[in-house]
Amino acid sequence: MSARVLVVDDIPANVKLLEAKLQAEYYEVVTAISGRQALAAMAQHAPDIVLLDVMMPGMDGFEVCRAIKADPRSAHVPVVMITALSDVKDRVRGLEAGADDFLTKPPNTVALFARIRSLVRLKRAVDEWHTREAAASAFGAESAVAEAEFARPGAVLLVQDGQRGFERVAQTLGTAGHTVTTAATVAAARELAERADFDLILADHFVAGDDALRLCSWFRSNERTRHVPILLMIEDGQPERLAKALDLGVNDYLLKPADRDELVARTRTQLRRKLFEEALRANYHRNLAAAMTDSLTGLYNRRYLETHFEIVNRRLGEASKPLSLMILDIDRFKEINDVYGHRAGDQVIKGIAGHICDRLRGFDTAARLGGEEFVVLMPECQLEEAMAAAQRIGRSIGATVYGVDDVEHGLSVTVSIGVASGTAGTCTFDELLSRADGALYDAKRSGRNRVCAAPRQPLKKSA
Repeated sequence: MSARVLVVDDIPANVKLLEAKLQAEYYEVVTAISGRQALAAMAQHAPDIVLLDVMMPGMDGFEVCRAIKADPRSAHVPVVMITALSDVKDRVRGLEAGADDFLTKPPNTVALFARIRSLVRLKRAVDEWHTREAAASAFGAESAVAEAEFARPGAVLLVQDGQRGFERVAQTLGTAGHTVTTAATVAAARELAERADFDLILADHFVAGDDALRLCSWFRSNERTRHVPILLMIEDGQPERLAKALDLGVNDYLLKPADRDELVARTRTQLRRKLFEEALRANYHRNLAAAMTDSLTGLYNRRYLETHFEIVNRRLGEASKPLSLMILDIDRFKEINDVYGHRAGDQVIKGIAGHICDRLRGFDTAARLGGEEFVVLMPECQLEEAMAAAQRIGRSIGATVYGVDDVEHGLSVTVSIGVASGTAGTCTFDELLSRADGALYDAKRSGRNRVCAAPRQPLKKSA
């Protein structure tokens, strides 16, 4: 996995050493020898990860880290502090400044590269959601999620054997406001994860004689726990095992015996990141729905239908299967708005939208074209079948009374429908829509409340 790494250290020899190691692993390296240079490099080079020294003159690593995390453009870029400081209080201070990890000099090469791979993988996942969110915003949706303090207590699954270990860790997390569920075996952990949702999994690297890394692998492959962060408790002096854990998808680790403050800080960091990523995903899906659907009826909009048509047309075109389209227009709809008001008109539109959806096949697609017009795409449907479906829908709508505010007995309406069919792969959306629209006007001119079909599509001669 290639990535751009920013190395920040005020000692040139340290910079050169790390730069050489990283380049040997085919990473692109950007360097800085001060905090100010580091922040300038962040803006200019957009690194995927920062390896940051703590003890620097002028602006130390803690200040640099806080500045990186305070900038919305770089807040999701992972920061690993690398320093000679080894006191737990310094590690906690680094985590509270926003650092993703805190390694002591000289860092073990195997563990360092595994950490880089793990954090870059997480960063790219967030980048992808940012990209999708930007794409949704191009359709007019809002881009409202920013890297912020997503802080709330979480539900933690603690996988650890030994009652004393349970009590100490559970008490620490409970004091911080988290809800802790314990599992003393791998089997118990899997059973709990299958039937309950957790915000964080905290696992000892060995549980009742079982290798917890196999459990971590299962968590990552299970749909329910795939995105749940995993915090591994591991003995010091096991860099290869730690590297394996990070490559399997473990998000973070604690060296045993775990310091209480560091446990709380790392838990808070993982929960905050999970909440942020969930907010990104939820905002994207919300924006995507807004970009694809009509706000009044909940039906798809024309933009989505055009895209969906291309996919269906291409797929069915491989076998030259039929494809039909119907357009429905509410008869004399302007009179409803003029007499009863636009609110009444909206209620009729919503009622008819639901009526149409209730009478379609599961793989038909209904959309609101605009105003009082609806479109239905019917894959693998011959003209005769589409005509029959349109007639059933038209009769059903005409026989229904739609509830409207301030109209005691509701309103009855009729629709005119135009139908067009063709062979998939030989027509475009605009062509089929234009033919159906022509049939709709025939229905209107013929007295409304009826279904008309467009002439059959002429076969295209091969070149």
